[in-house]
Amino acid sequence: MQFKNLLPVALAAAASAQSITDALAANNATLSTLTTLLGSQPAIVAALSSASNITILAPSNAAFAKAMNSTAGMAAAAAAMPDVIAALLQYHVINGTYPASAFTRTPAFVPTLLQNSSYTNVTGGQRVEGYVNGSSVVIVSGALAKSMVVTPDVKFNGGVIHVIDTVLNFPISDSKTAVAAGLTSLASALTSAKLVDTVDNLKDVTIFAPSNNAFGAIGSALPNLTTSQLTSILTYHVVQGTVGYSSLLRNTTLKTVNGGNVSITVEGGNVFVNSARVIIPDVLVSNGVVHVIDNVLNPNNTAVSVVPTATAPATVAYSGASSASATFSGAMTTQAASSGSGMASASRAAAAPAIATGAIGMGALFGGAAVLMANS
Repeated sequence: MQFKNLLPVALAAAASAQSITDALAANNATLSTLTTLLGSQPAIVAALSSASNITILAPSNAAFAKAMNSTAGMAAAAAAMPDVIAALLQYHVINGTYPASAFTRTPAFVPTLLQNSSYTNVTGGQRVEGYVNGSSVVIVSGALAKSMVVTPDVKFNGGVIHVIDTVLNFPISDSKTAVAAGLTSLASALTSAKLVDTVDNLKDVTIFAPSNNAFGAIGSALPNLTTSQLTSILTYHVVQGTVGYSSLLRNTTLKTVNGGNVSITVEGGNVFVNSARVIIPDVLVSNGVVHVIDNVLNPNNTAVSVVPTATAPATVAYSGASSASATFSGAMTTQAASSGSGMASASRAAAAPAIATGAIGMGALFGGAAVLMANS
């Protein structure tokens, strides 16, 4: 991939006379592993050297050591998986100059130079999330992985470098994210309805993913659903053509893949979809974003749109349904009523941990990239 085809014609950025190679060399004690990786990608080095208006999120040596558990693995990975390494490096370059002061407490979802269709299906390049927590800039990547900026604003003549303490994770497919996040009821439902490939291959999606507890709340109604009914319900939770990151959502309606509309209401810092509340926002996936919600939406009961309160919780949108384990014919049974979504609170201030899985971590990338290479 030629970066020159991705970079816009940029306004001249205020920068020092330092080249990117000079900037990396000046910080060799911290960034020598990144320099070695770039050495395996001469085309990328050439493109970055001639680029303007970019921001490089540069993992420190310690970040790579933490990801790979050995520095020897880096050289082997660079030689054995050049395409993966190229995509990884592209994901660490933001399209635009963003000094640390450009980030605020409101999350910004900024495009990177990762547009390789084997890894992403988001128009304009896969995103990272950036926001300020206290006095630090936090960068969030796939699987809710958080990286802290430890050295901000290293200027070079094409933009700015921020040294980060953790290597970014590629966002993976919707179905793999559901499994990794412990959204077992949703994963089971997608499998039962034979929608895994369909949903994974959509472009620019917003998915409202019910938690296990949400499915458990209507568990008595699930075993009797036909495949057609289950498909209708699941596709009502998917919006195509709009990647609705939380900071961009407003009071509006969105058309779903099902053909019906969902009502988006923003109130008191919370986002509601019909009467379901977003409990975990902005899980980046290969083709857009997932928001975990606390209620299963009903395409045949769209009038349920009263925003719940602490004393008046959301009304379940399925009349007569009662709590039970979520079971889908032809798929695995999940103990939905006994578990939540598998992820922590939506509060960014609480610093919710990344999805706990080795299958999508950097260890998988450098130890055997089969999972990451299967994102397409």
